[in-house]
Amino acid sequence: MKNSFLFSAIGIAAVISAFAPKSDNKPLRASIAQQTAAWTIDKVHTNVKFSVSHLVISDVEGSFKSFDGTMESSKADFSDAKISFTADVTSISTDNEMRDNHLKSPDFFDAAKYPQIKFVSTSFVPLGNNKYTLVGNLTIREVTKLVTFEVKYGGTISAMGSTHAGFKATSKIDRFDYNLKWNKATEAGGMIVGKDVDITLNVDFKKS
Repeated sequence: MKNSFLFSAIGIAAVISAFAPKSDNKPLRASIAQQTAAWTIDKVHTNVKFSVSHLVISDVEGSFKSFDGTMESSKADFSDAKISFTADVTSISTDNEMRDNHLKSPDFFDAAKYPQIKFVSTSFVPLGNNKYTLVGNLTIREVTKLVTFEVKYGGTISAMGSTHAGFKATSKIDRFDYNLKWNKATEAGGMIVGKDVDITLNVDFKKS
């Protein structure tokens, strides 16, 4: 009797096993792997500005009207973001044609020989409270220096049929580091153009 009961139990177990769904042996990480998102700059809602002192007592502001940029990231906090950016030197504008032409000349950017400014990130570190430190290589006139930007993250939103992420990045560079060395002294002894240049980028990245 006992043997009969045992054989019956084994048979039932075999039937259940035959109809049970087969388990997927693929690693869990493969099923939940995060995909890398590609972002491009929304040029209509992005601007690239700079400011430099003039005659010691005031600042001259300018911008680049033609630029492009991308960002790739797989993490929600963008901590693994890879960012690249270019600006066309010929598009520089300070609202003064004579000054703009001087800036494009060999005295400054030498736009005919070095038509682009380039930036490629090496790290994008979250600091909390929507603040980041962006570090990367900035190339001007074929001189490349490591620069650091302070970044404020404005948020992410779905609007106008796309997902947008907003950032404001600021930094300061010494133009002499990039061979932008033209200058003249004023009668009072100060320099016409300051050596420190403040950079501000208001960027709207749109998910591709």
